[in-house]
Amino acid sequence: MPLYLVPSPIGNLGDISYRAVEVLRQADVILCEDTRTSSVLLRHYEIQKPLTPYHQHNEHKVLQHLVQQLQSGKMLALLTDAGTPGISDPGFLLVRECLRSDVAVQCLPGATAFVPALIQSGIPSNRFVFEGFLPVKKGRQTALKHLAEEERTIVLYESPHRLVKTLNELQEYLGNDRQAAVCRELTKFYEETRKGSLAELATHYLQHPPKGEIVLVVAGKE
Repeated sequence: MPLYLVPSPIGNLGDISYRAVEVLRQADVILCEDTRTSSVLLRHYEIQKPLTPYHQHNEHKVLQHLVQQLQSGKMLALLTDAGTPGISDPGFLLVRECLRSDVAVQCLPGATAFVPALIQSGIPSNRFVFEGFLPVKKGRQTALKHLAEEERTIVLYESPHRLVKTLNELQEYLGNDRQAAVCRELTKFYEETRKGSLAELATHYLQHPPKGEIVLVVAGKE
C-alpha cells in the first residue's frame, strides 16, 4: 500500500477535501504530528482509527517500522497539525525512506498557509520563493544577506514572539521601505492581513503584540 500524505485545514475545519476524508476513513493507521490536534479534526468527521505519533522528535526512530508496516500491506496516512505534511512539518524523511524502499507515496492536494497569504497580500505572486522558518541562530545572518538580493517575492513562516525581531532584521538587510504583508490566523475567526513597509509593520506589531500562526510576505528586490 502507498503512504498517503493528507493535508489538514490550517484553521477552518471545512477546508479539508472529500478525498482526504475518504483516505482517512480507509486508513489502517493515521500518523499524527500531535494526536490531540488531529483528534479534533477526526472527531469532527466521525473518523475513528488507531493514531500513532509521528513528529520531529521520534521520526528517525520509527522510520523503518513504518516502512515495514506499509510493505506488509497496511494503509498509513500522515496527518500533520495544519497544512501539507513536508512543508515546514514532518514528512520528508518518511517519504524519502519509502521511495528508497520502493513504497509508493501519494500526496493529496490541499491546504497550505503560504498560498492564500501570498495571493491576498497584493504583492506579485507570479514568481516567489518559499523559505519556511528562518534559522533561529546559526545561519540566520547568511540567510538574511541572501534574501536582500532576492528579486522574487519572499514568503516566510514566523512565530508571533519573533515577528518584531524578524521585521527589524529584514529592515536592516532589505531596507525600511520594502513592502510586506503580515497574514495572521488565516481562515480563522481573527484572520488578519496587514500590508505596509517593513518599518510600518514593525512599529505596529511592537505596539500590538500578535498572536496565532503567521505568514510573512515580502516584496523582492527591484
